[in-house]
Amino acid sequence: MKIYLDQLPPRLTAEQGQWWFVKSILDRVLMALAYLATVVAFGMPFRRNDLIVVLIVLMVGAPGRVPFRRMSAAIAWQLVNHWGLTVLSLGLIAGVLGLLFPADPALVEPKVAVAWSALSLLTLLAAHAASPFFAPHVSRLYRKDRVLIVGINDVALRLSRLIASGEADGQQLVGFVEDRSPQRLRRLAGERVVGGFEQLGELTRANGVSVIYLAIPMAQQPRVLGLLEQLRDTTASVFFVPDVFIADLVQGRVATVAGLPMVSVCDTPLQGAAAARKRALDLVVTVAALPLLLPLLGTIALMIKATSEGPAIFRQRRFGLDGREITVLKFRTMKVMEDGHTTYTQVTRDDDRVTPIGRFLRKTSLDELPQVFNVLAGDMSLVGPRPHPIAVNEQYRKLIAGYMLRHKVKPGITGWAQVHGQRGGNDLPSMRKRTEYDIAYLQSWSLGLDVRILLRTAVMLVRGDMMGY
Repeated sequence: MKIYLDQLPPRLTAEQGQWWFVKSILDRVLMALAYLATVVAFGMPFRRNDLIVVLIVLMVGAPGRVPFRRMSAAIAWQLVNHWGLTVLSLGLIAGVLGLLFPADPALVEPKVAVAWSALSLLTLLAAHAASPFFAPHVSRLYRKDRVLIVGINDVALRLSRLIASGEADGQQLVGFVEDRSPQRLRRLAGERVVGGFEQLGELTRANGVSVIYLAIPMAQQPRVLGLLEQLRDTTASVFFVPDVFIADLVQGRVATVAGLPMVSVCDTPLQGAAAARKRALDLVVTVAALPLLLPLLGTIALMIKATSEGPAIFRQRRFGLDGREITVLKFRTMKVMEDGHTTYTQVTRDDDRVTPIGRFLRKTSLDELPQVFNVLAGDMSLVGPRPHPIAVNEQYRKLIAGYMLRHKVKPGITGWAQVHGQRGGNDLPSMRKRTEYDIAYLQSWSLGLDVRILLRTAVMLVRGDMMGY
């Protein structure tokens, strides 16, 4: 994280150098080349409109922020998003031009548009899948910044491994600068120490170092100031590397607030477009399922009313997003109705409070079906940490570290814990295990993960693997 006060950066950093520029345009160029290849494949002459299409793709294509050197399902999903934005933008521009100039030929021939859409997506996926093989060879073609890491600790060793693996494009590690105490040298496991703190300035000049990472506690102010004083006579860029890994990060990232740089240690993964995509998934899946669910909901409600006294729907107060209170809907399965606000008695398998139809509903999880209306209302999501009664929350928030982090997203009908068999049980070990799964979900959330959980839930319901109580 580099801080400039009231001035522009005086030079390009490693993330703004040659390879950064190549990556920023590579995906756009690949999509443009795919369009030209499509035109050639159809044997069509190159028109003025084709040149316009190529220019539009190069201008509106999503910036190249997708990592190279590795491929994963998350990276593939990023590519699909970038590809979709480009195709959508071109379609909107073509539509507007068609409305403004109806007499002119279409900007893109329909058959070309369909073929190009498929070919461009395959090209992006194939190029990134092959990137781990060709990226190291490309990196040899551009200048690298020589790097010193000052201090030896867990975050410094992690940083050195990232540089060595090529994740920090355009950087080459010269070595570590550290006071040569035997205790710290033992932590190196073979890493190269090139000198001590008092030699930093000399080492920087002698090795042509252009980037320095200070991986020492900023609380050691005199030592930090002494190191910075040595570097006043060099042209190296200096970065502080905060050791925030002492805590389990939840969506850790660097952010700015009113221009002030900050490091996020705990945050929600659902902001901006991510929140909109998750909400869209909730609405599309729920609305699509309603024609099948409504008859089932009506039948279950009639069966409950016919077999026991009381309402068919049971309302219980629970915590939702950011710990705000919500009312969760369930089919009534018991003769009594605890709202869960001040007291909650865990239901057992032989609990005489459970009605005969309620016993079946709880075993098959059908008692949770009315929560689709909570999803439509926006209080819940299809996927997320399961909401607990308020009395349960108040009990375990004091016993389990990080328990309340579960509420950084909307609660869900199903979740990462549930598809791993962590369903039911209010004892401390069970709650601790569910909390671990819920926090892992927050740390690695993606829309693809939500889809995976929904599919896995459906399979488990069909197999009867989600039987609970």
